[in-house]
Amino acid sequence: MIKAILIFNNHGKPRLSKFYEHYSEDTEQQIIRETFHLVSKRDENVCNFLEGGMLIGGSDNKLIYRHYATLYFVFCVDSSESELGILDLIQVFVETLDKCFENVCELDLIFHVDKVHNILAEMVMGGMVLETNMNEIIMQVDAQNKMEKSEAGIAGAPARAVSAVKNMNLPEMPRNINIGDISIKVPNLPSFK
Repeated sequence: MIKAILIFNNHGKPRLSKFYEHYSEDTEQQIIRETFHLVSKRDENVCNFLEGGMLIGGSDNKLIYRHYATLYFVFCVDSSESELGILDLIQVFVETLDKCFENVCELDLIFHVDKVHNILAEMVMGGMVLETNMNEIIMQVDAQNKMEKSEAGIAGAPARAVSAVKNMNLPEMPRNINIGDISIKVPNLPSFK
C-alpha cells in the first residue's frame, strides 16, 4: 500500500504532499523534512529506493523516488509494494503531467495544484493504484476539464451578458427589452460607459 506521495524541489520545499494514512500536520511536516534529507543526500548513481525514515515506519516501509530536473517524486510504500512497479508508476505520473502541462515544470505544480491532484486521484486512491494507462488517465482528466469549463460557462453567463450589453454601443438606453414572450422593463439608469 502507498502511505504517502511527496514532491519537493531541490531545496526541500514541498510542492505536493498526499498522505493516505492519518498523521498530525506537525508529523506530516517532519516526515517531509526527514524524507527530503534521506533522499537528497543520496548520490545520483545509487538505486532509487531505500528504507523509510523512522517517522514513516522505519524498515517496514520503503521510500521509492525519482529525481527529475529540480523535483523529487517520492512514494512512501509498505513492504508489499514492488519497487520496480512504483518506479514505473512514478514514470507514468511524470509523463502524464508532462502531457497535460506540455513540458511540466515546478511552476505548473504550484499554480495548478488542483489539476495535479486530479491526475494523481485518477492514478491512486486510498493508497491503492487504480490506473497506470496514461491514455486512460489523460482521457479522464480531459473529461473533468471539459465539465469544469462547461460549469464555468454557466456561472460566468451573467458577467458575459453585462459585458456584451456594455459593448453594444447603443445610441440611447433601451427602455424595454423583449425576448420572445418575456418583456423586461429597464429602469432609468446612468449610462453604461
